[in-house]
Amino acid sequence: MNVLIIEDDHATAAEIGRVLDGAGFASDHAATLDSGIARATEGNYHLVLLDRMLPGGDGLDVIERIRANGKRTGVLVLSALGRTTNRVEGLDRGADDYLAKPFEADELIARARAVIRRLAAAPSPEILSFGDIEIHAKARTVHRGGKHIALSPKEFKLMKTFADHVGEVLTRTMLLEMVWNLHFDPQTNVVDVHVGRLRRKLEVNGQSQVIHTARGTGYIFRPAT
Repeated sequence: MNVLIIEDDHATAAEIGRVLDGAGFASDHAATLDSGIARATEGNYHLVLLDRMLPGGDGLDVIERIRANGKRTGVLVLSALGRTTNRVEGLDRGADDYLAKPFEADELIARARAVIRRLAAAPSPEILSFGDIEIHAKARTVHRGGKHIALSPKEFKLMKTFADHVGEVLTRTMLLEMVWNLHFDPQTNVVDVHVGRLRRKLEVNGQSQVIHTARGTGYIFRPAT
């Protein structure tokens, strides 16, 4: 399980990382609001451990950016702001749990695991939102800027696959397996052709590019927020 620690106190971050490593988690660290937002929205994390008083602003702003990217990453706030009003504010703004400092290592691990379990058991949302893009899972439709984008069944499956792996580089081989159920490379450009069509439909009115090429590797869905 991958965890991002957003904490400006390096000693505290190092200790949390040590505790996480001992419990079998893999952790990364960001020390400012801006770097935390960048890592949380571009990386692939199961959980974010979030301090509030960060260089650059309130850590709760990270939550809004994560949700705007359509990510289902869990967020556990770890803050010295531990009054009831602080905890209520954090939960109201989208945190999955809130733990006041100081805390015991065992409780931190227990709460982290509980957040991840709840998210794993929760059904996927019917509507996935990424900035001005909406993907309606049950209706199998895509809208951008409020306008419907007509996609073929295969193009929709490709779009949904990108959305389920937002911020991750998907190789052509991975896309062949997930979208076409092909477990070998048929030596065709079918992936590139379909990605090209999808891009043109998403950008037909001059909207910003959201599917980017990872040179020599594959593609990455990275919508603007």
